[in-house]
Amino acid sequence: MSKYAGEEVLVVPRSLFDALGAFHGISTENIDTVITGLLNPENHFFMDRAAAEDDPSHKQLIPYCVFRCGDKILHYTRGKAGGESRLHAKISVGVGGHINPVDTGDGRVGPEAYFAAVARELDEELVLRGPRNSRIIALLNDDSNPVGQVHLGVVHLVDLENTDATSREDALTDLGFTSLADLRGPLFDRLETWSQHCITHLSENPY
Repeated sequence: MSKYAGEEVLVVPRSLFDALGAFHGISTENIDTVITGLLNPENHFFMDRAAAEDDPSHKQLIPYCVFRCGDKILHYTRGKAGGESRLHAKISVGVGGHINPVDTGDGRVGPEAYFAAVARELDEELVLRGPRNSRIIALLNDDSNPVGQVHLGVVHLVDLENTDATSREDALTDLGFTSLADLRGPLFDRLETWSQHCITHLSENPY
């Protein structure tokens, strides 16, 4: 039985992504317009995850939240309990996950369902103590590997007032905060591809 048995995830057709303006790496171009198009209920639907993982004609929409406190970025190592075996043992700076039908409860659709998914994923994966401020800063696409070919990331930058954060899941191990400079330097080669794109972008663009 597939490890994704029974799970449905939100997808957009690859053709929609191409029409909105396909790119490689990080993009901040026309981000509001692109997000509006992706989150339009007429443009996305739920698909069996096992099928979606091997279907590059669709993109699974993934919130990818990067947490920052001062000049330090939260990171963790992906443990074996994580759903994506192709990323095990990689260091990641992104927290988030798939959008599932449960996020459409109480009649939520489109952006409301998306942001409900963001809140659910963060609550399932992290304990954060203290105020935080979140904003979408970019989109993320990397077709250079099998994982990236079937996913499209929405990058959220979340500013924290303190580093009091702990993991709720075995999939997030060795949680810690490290300077952007160190992530861009000594640790860079250990980062998963999406995290490399985010760290490069944050190093070159002040927010």
